Amino acid sequence: MEKIIDSLQSLGPWGVFLIAVLDSSFLSIPEINDIIVVTNVANRPREILFWPLITTAGSVVGCLMLYSVARKGGQVFLHRWFSASRVRTIEKVFAQYGSLAIIIPALCPPPTPFKSFVATAGALQFPVRQFVMTVALARAVRYFAMGLLAVFFGEQVETFIKEHSLLVVLIIVVVVLIAFVAYRLFEARIEAGSKASDSPPASLMSNSIEGGPDVL
Repeated sequence: MEKIIDSLQSLGPWGVFLIAVLDSSFLSIPEINDIIVVTNVANRPREILFWPLITTAGSVVGCLMLYSVARKGGQVFLHRWFSASRVRTIEKVFAQYGSLAIIIPALCPPPTPFKSFVATAGALQFPVRQFVMTVALARAVRYFAMGLLAVFFGEQVETFIKEHSLLVVLIIVVVVLIAFVAYRLFEARIEAGSKASDSPPASLMSNSIEGGPDVL
């Protein structure tokens, strides 16, 4: 496997793209995408936008491949590759949290079982467009954040994440939940404002009642 990875990396950006596709679909190469982003950006800080973008694109394509296979295979595919208890747990998470069931695992570093969430999304017929947009957003945030950290701290970022993976996961979960709650509150305020603007003023209602026709 190492020889294959080295051969692909020697191809430059296209090789990195293919590695991201393979890692996000049917192969498991733990932390390889993070390592590639951190290494390349640390050595070439001016390319901070380029390497995360290539890696994100490859990851989205790979996730979409796994999603499509699971969408066709349904529950049979899920139970062939994952335990029944894990499938039940992830299905409950999707039923309760929707897109968050994809966002949080996509942001978290290994050993988060992201592929099981991707496959479950396909088996549950999660909307394709929403799935692609959600994965793209979460992966872009993750890899661009890794690139930004690599600019300031170099390749030591990867070591820190390996040694404090639980802390990193907890921070990500807290940040996402805060953002989700803030979004929900903002959405509720917008809906309340639109309902208030749609309803006629109370003074207009009283005038229309007082000026109405007399009933004999």
